[in-house]
Parts: sequence; structure tokens; C-alpha cells
Amino acid sequence: MSRFTTQLAAGLLLAPALLAASAVQAHETGDIIVRAGVVAVDPQENSGNVYVGGANTGLEVGVDSNTQLGITGTFMLTDHLGVGVLGATPFKHDIQLKGVGRFASIKHLPPTVTLQYYPMDKSSVLQPFVGAGLNYTTFFSEDLSSAAEGLGFSDLSLDDSWGYALEAGLDYKLTEQVYLNATVWYADIETTATFRTASVPSKVDVEINPMIYMASVGYKF
Repeated sequence: MSRFTTQLAAGLLLAPALLAASAVQAHETGDIIVRAGVVAVDPQENSGNVYVGGANTGLEVGVDSNTQLGITGTFMLTDHLGVGVLGATPFKHDIQLKGVGRFASIKHLPPTVTLQYYPMDKSSVLQPFVGAGLNYTTFFSEDLSSAAEGLGFSDLSLDDSWGYALEAGLDYKLTEQVYLNATVWYADIETTATFRTASVPSKVDVEINPMIYMASVGYKF
């Protein structure tokens, strides 16, 4: 057998192993994927009317959007199931009292945990996923505007919220460890804002229900 034939035969025998080695595994059991990037929260609010001392004023509130730095983590339970966690730096929103103007500013954190499903084979370069889980939103730094305080408003407080969350996303493999990611969530966030109007107890119920968008770079450990 010639040297060329021997080399060719060896190459053919090694080809499956080389192909297997080149088929870099994307997401598989035990992997930890950390993604960091920008997160935008876009409230789709539906406000009830403001009540002052039990009387309906007919006024409503609105909540603006905000963008912050975000981080997510996924632990792969199997090749197709993972547990995902969403975190971010605090979001800040202005609250508008419709017909009056800027009413207050608030901050919140929306940590979210989901069970994720990855339908593709673990060797796929593209890894779409969907998830469902639980969102907890805590509000803090509730500050009334000077204009609102001048009108006699005081003592603003927002209740924390528990609700469901849905997500859909896509990881695109650049290298063995590095990914590009885009993810969107819908979070069920409902809160009651309580305050005082000229010392009279007042409140308004708000369904914030934001769409949350994230573009990030991921790293697999």
C-alpha cells in the first residue's frame, strides 16, 4: 500500500472523529450561559382612575419607558430545558398624571425566573428558546415632583408585584463559548399607588404589564 493510500485511508478513518469534534456543542446539560447587554422596559400600562378619599376623580396615570444594563443567566437542566434568571440595574420611570403633567419618578427592579425550552439539537448554531415563569417587581425611591407637591400631594408609595412572565429568545453561536443574543419578555406587573392629596388618603391601580427587550453578548461556562 502506497504512502498516499495509507494517508488517505487514515484520513477517512479519522474524518468522523474530526467532524464530531468540529460540531461544537451549543447548549447541553450542565452548561451555564451568562448574557450581558442592554435592557429596555416599555410599559403597556392600563391605569384605573385616581381615587381621593373614595371619590373617583376621573384622572389616570401613565408610565414612560427606560433602558438599563441587564444580565441573564441560564443553567441547562437537560439539552433542551434550562432555568433562566433576568436581572438589571434599577429602572427609573416618570409617572404622568394625565391632564396634570409629571407626577412622580420611581425606580424598580424586576427579577424574573423562567423555565426555558430549547427545541433545536444541541449542535445547532442557532438556539431559539421560549420560556414561562414568575416575575417579582419591587418599587422604591418613589419621589413626587415639585409640581405635585405644590398641588398638595404627599407620601407616595407603590406596592410590590408578583405575576407571570413569558419570554422568547435566540442565541447565535459565534465561537465555542461566545454568543449573540436577543430576548423579549412580557411581564404581568400590577401595582397600587397610594398617596395623600391635601392630607386625604388617595390611590390608583395601575397595570404596567411591560414588554422587555434585551440585546446582549453571552458566554458559556
